[in-house]
Amino acid sequence: MGKVLKQVLRFKRKYPMTIGWRIPQNASVVEKHLNPGEEVIYSFIAQKNDNPLNFIESAVVSLTNQRILIGRKRILIGYFLSSITPDMFNDLSVSGGLIWGKVHIDTVKEYVTLSNISNDALTEIETQITSYMMEAKKKYGLREEDK
Repeated sequence: MGKVLKQVLRFKRKYPMTIGWRIPQNASVVEKHLNPGEEVIYSFIAQKNDNPLNFIESAVVSLTNQRILIGRKRILIGYFLSSITPDMFNDLSVSGGLIWGKVHIDTVKEYVTLSNISNDALTEIETQITSYMMEAKKKYGLREEDK
């Protein structure tokens, strides 16, 4: 069992109201795309969509020491993988609902919505992602024109 799968299963036990299907298959997509020397810091499951009634698009989200990976295994053949590097990360927002909440990741190129997450997990997810991105962005420093 890979480290990503172990972390996601631990997350699912801690926050059982979070909706997630096909966890081992989705975790294998992320594991497959880890670079040499890339370490997984934190992983969780969510739906990669903005529709609270769409429970089909489960994804494993992993924060590594280099980027955020979002992996989804297709039902028949193939998979989807999104990678968000610190230089592409703009902002993160969280919204809680009656039962589930959402995490919105704003990047330079797209707006990623992760939904159907237990409200209890939102604080932990926000802290993990924000803390990492703030540290990673410091490495990039200020550009000349920003000084």
